[in-house]
Amino acid sequence: MSDSNSPPPVPGATKDADFEMEKEMVEMLRTAHSTIDAEISKIIVGQKDVIEQMLIAMLSGGHCLLTGAPGLAKTLLVSTLGKVFDLSFRRIQFTPDLMPSDITGTEILEENASGHRELMFSKGPIFANIILADEINRTPPKTQAALLEAMQEKQVTAAGITYTLEKPFFVLATQNPIEMEGTYPLPEAQLDRFMFNIHIDYLSEDDEVSVVQKTTAVQNEVVNALFTGEDLIKCHDVVRRVPIAEDIVRYAVRLAANSRPGGDNEYINEWVSWGAGTRAAQFLVLGAKTRALLQGRAHVTKDDINHMALPVLRHRVLINYRAEAEGISVEKVVDKLIDLMK
Repeated sequence: MSDSNSPPPVPGATKDADFEMEKEMVEMLRTAHSTIDAEISKIIVGQKDVIEQMLIAMLSGGHCLLTGAPGLAKTLLVSTLGKVFDLSFRRIQFTPDLMPSDITGTEILEENASGHRELMFSKGPIFANIILADEINRTPPKTQAALLEAMQEKQVTAAGITYTLEKPFFVLATQNPIEMEGTYPLPEAQLDRFMFNIHIDYLSEDDEVSVVQKTTAVQNEVVNALFTGEDLIKCHDVVRRVPIAEDIVRYAVRLAANSRPGGDNEYINEWVSWGAGTRAAQFLVLGAKTRALLQGRAHVTKDDINHMALPVLRHRVLINYRAEAEGISVEKVVDKLIDLMK
């Protein structure tokens, strides 16, 4: 029996061996941020917020949509992250003529050892740990839909047979917001499967000077692998074990619910045509748990939820034409939502 001065047991506490392993993983996550930052900084200049958000998504097990103008190192950032985590990486260039089978794979007729011909499934590039869906909005919705099952169920079905994707599995997609000709908007069902929509902006002048100097000189920097896929899967488990108070979960749920028009919020009713669903609250909580661990905390605060609000809600809150005409952006709507929650 424990004495009266001992702390109360944590709900769902594991046995001693498991607890020691969790403490080790929490410590690894606490130091991971600076270590990974230092490794990525060998190749990528600036973009600290972008790197942090991508790291949170990967440690949470979520997919990312990267939105930014050409030449902002979106592809380089994704491939560098793949090297840091020692994961298999495939890049798929999305084009108007890309077919679903070009992503998932197709059946081909081959001759077996006995000399008979039979259909064999040839796996497509989606069978990797990290998929870079480059310029995802340049392919028609039919081809975009080829990613839906993989992103949600972590599997691919072809010719009636289901193939399980190797874990961990991430889709990191890019889209260019300024070239609309020849593009296809992503369906809401597809957008909702992305944990974050991360906006990549232009660098400061000093950072841009550093980029030009690095890229116009001989480059000898090598990115070292710091974590394996197994480490990442363990991180996903540790993140989900982080305790969170019910009032913080309720705060995340209310934040997502308040983004939906039709309620008492006149501001939202005036500017928003569609709000966030339940998946937004789930990702708010998962992201907040990961952020707390990266900062060396074993508890989640409302501030963690607020920091996750913009990347989680940016692609889930759809503003109306009136908002666009008045210059009301999604970012302003999310800021207003947070203010109204205080």
